[in-house]
Amino acid sequence: MKGRLHRQLRVYRYVFYRETLVDPREHFWSFLGAFVGIFTIAVIQSLSLPTLENVFLIGSFGASSVLVYGAIQSPLAQPRNLIGGHVVSAVVGVTVAQILPDIIWLTAPLAVASSIVCMQITRTLHPPGGATALIAVAGGTKIVSLGYWYVLSPVLSGCLILFVVALVFNNITKKRHYPVKNSRLRRSRRRHLRKRFG
Repeated sequence: MKGRLHRQLRVYRYVFYRETLVDPREHFWSFLGAFVGIFTIAVIQSLSLPTLENVFLIGSFGASSVLVYGAIQSPLAQPRNLIGGHVVSAVVGVTVAQILPDIIWLTAPLAVASSIVCMQITRTLHPPGGATALIAVAGGTKIVSLGYWYVLSPVLSGCLILFVVALVFNNITKKRHYPVKNSRLRRSRRRHLRKRFG
């Protein structure tokens, strides 16, 4: 028992060490990709949208940038999760805000909890999606007044910008590949389909 526990601790130490060990060149590309992605969204907001009072740069895009540019191997950072997770969560958040307006103590937890379940059902789990749902109900009058337009802009349009920038900057070098072709998520999905239909 003690030997088994010791072996397990060594495995955990190795896994955590490998996960946090990043080549300095990776830091450079992560920084550059995140900078250009968020910069592009911010420029569009500052040049085109102040007259509409649209909040195009939402906080959950910062969290998505961490995954999409800094942890590109993660199953949660893949395009389906990035775009699908945000869109599903935005729809859930807006729906909750429409059904239960002005009851923040109920709408906030309901939006986040429901978005998690909907992302799990649709296999689009993306942690920043919870923030997207929360912003839909707690983002103030500008966001709430957008209604379902919130799903298209800023959410979908911002995700597409982050995705296009990720495709460019995460595929410049030979070491970085996005989307990951053999991610754990894709392997598990293929296994599941083989068991079900094979």
